[in-house]
Amino acid sequence: MRIRCAVIPGDGIGEEVVPQGLRALEAAAEIDGGFSFKFEHYPWSCRYFTEHGEMMPADGLDILAQHDVIFLGAVGYPGVPDHVSLWGLLIPIRRTFQQYINLRPCRLLAGVQSPLRDKAPGAFDFLVVRENSEGEYSNMGGRIHSGTPFEMAIQESVFTRMGCERVTRYAFELAKRRTGKLTAATKSNGINITMPFWDEVVRDVGREYPEVSSELVHIDALCAYFVTRPESFDVVVGSNLFGDILTDLGGAIMGGIGMAPAANINPERRFPSMFEPVHGSAPDIAGNGWANPIGQMWTAAMLLDHLGKTDLGAALVDSIEEVLREGVVRTRDLGGRASTTEMADAILAKFRAKDGL
Repeated sequence: MRIRCAVIPGDGIGEEVVPQGLRALEAAAEIDGGFSFKFEHYPWSCRYFTEHGEMMPADGLDILAQHDVIFLGAVGYPGVPDHVSLWGLLIPIRRTFQQYINLRPCRLLAGVQSPLRDKAPGAFDFLVVRENSEGEYSNMGGRIHSGTPFEMAIQESVFTRMGCERVTRYAFELAKRRTGKLTAATKSNGINITMPFWDEVVRDVGREYPEVSSELVHIDALCAYFVTRPESFDVVVGSNLFGDILTDLGGAIMGGIGMAPAANINPERRFPSMFEPVHGSAPDIAGNGWANPIGQMWTAAMLLDHLGKTDLGAALVDSIEEVLREGVVRTRDLGGRASTTEMADAILAKFRAKDGL
């Protein structure tokens, strides 16, 4: 089996960590022996924008549609406004390919000191399911009377029953396969139209899953609980904005945003899914070779899971944790001096030495 993989390193440290993720995917293919990757590289990025006036060519989506999966690094760089880089590349990919599930693990690995000082390795291990196609990130609204004292901006949120149902049903299915507990983020006491609608859909879908215990928790309280009792969560589902906020907080409590993986999934597999770490392009350290490759390599493990190679995905994450537990090789964000490549080398050495794969 040959997997067609579109590779978009993007900006900043994306160009440094993506090659390490690709090495992990190649190693997995070599270990398995039953599949291989065909990587096609695309230079679409903020640098591409400065040269061409667009984040990707007009036929970029048609090009990506010919692939099975997309492996992305990071997008964003000083000089190009964030709304230009995001709406010119990531959001068109997510929406055109119906990647309406954004899945982000939050797990405290051995060998990592969480900012939550009393939390031991394994103290929390949960998944956040973020709605990825509508909600608060909807391109509806506009500005009027620009440049005058009467200037006004309006942006509208869009919550459809289909969009809310499919993401909550995905989350309930995950919870059913795990510990049977689901938490849904809301803010229906303050956002009095879309959030009560969201709550209603969560309850409606929940009736289909009597074996799953579910609760609705206000987003402000939920953020506090992520810090005070993260071990109480198993599957958390939220709207586009709430899921985005929660998963950045999740990255922080698991030891740093550079650790956090993510997947943009089209569950029906009619379109390619896209795999990208949570961290951004980190322009402050880009070019130094210091970036932590774990987020990108863990994202590669999620890509392997998507391909049905869950044993390989689990072995890769175990290899990451073994290197962290030993504490010999660490990048600067983890208190060490290792380069991006040295960290990846250590992880891949563990991965290739795994028995029974």
